Amino acid sequence: MKDALIGSRIKAARQAKGYSQEALAEKLEVSFQAVSSWETGKSKPDPDHLPQLSRVLDLSLDALFAEKTYSWELKPVNSDYSHMYTFVKGRAQLLGLPQTLAVLSELRTAHGGQKRRSRYGFDTTYMVHPLTLACHALAMGLRDDDVLAAALAHDMVEDAPLQPEDLPVGERVRNAVRLVSKNLYDHSVPDWENRYYESIRQDPLACLIKCLDRVNNLAGMADAFSWEKMAKYTKETDQYYPALLAELKKVPEWNNAWWLLRYQMITMLEAFKRLL
Repeated sequence: MKDALIGSRIKAARQAKGYSQEALAEKLEVSFQAVSSWETGKSKPDPDHLPQLSRVLDLSLDALFAEKTYSWELKPVNSDYSHMYTFVKGRAQLLGLPQTLAVLSELRTAHGGQKRRSRYGFDTTYMVHPLTLACHALAMGLRDDDVLAAALAHDMVEDAPLQPEDLPVGERVRNAVRLVSKNLYDHSVPDWENRYYESIRQDPLACLIKCLDRVNNLAGMADAFSWEKMAKYTKETDQYYPALLAELKKVPEWNNAWWLLRYQMITMLEAFKRLL
């Protein structure tokens, strides 16, 4: 491959990050002349610099060295808030689900001012995330009021100024939300993450909500995460989620949901492993 093409990709990625040549050089612990030489095609980065270059510029090595580049038309991953809200509300009214309707009425208060961030300019209201979980649950045949209310409320403690006791739901839903809310755990404890997932494993509803949440986040992480964060997220999913799925399998009425969530999670996880 011509060095000039590699250089142009480095330059474009650097400018997209808003770095000067000097700033990039400082992060890589090289001279700015070295960065300039790369960008003009006079030389290529040494292999020792490539991992840090990839992390700093959020640029995969495949994207840097590929012989052929592709120009895709990027579209929003999910932004249809109003349709999902109407759908979930209609189903909750039809099925007579008071907790789900109560949490829906709190959705704008809890998340209305928050954004679901995109690296590509497709920011949307954060409400699409809990609504997607509820729609996903309904699509898998889950009609339980506790399940749908917990799906809608799962981030109201972690990302909104609420406590579990503030939620307009019963104790089963409050406990599930409490368990999945990372801000309620002591992060100064060295193995806090292990304790977090071990606590979730003790509650089937918390396991279900956490798996729904992870599938939705995996589906959208290429739109929102850096390469480094995607790699970390993939590793975390591979480490902790098989145990949560195993707990779901023990609940007979959730067997179809367990199979679908496992299929969706594994296929996305293995795709990301290969791409990353």
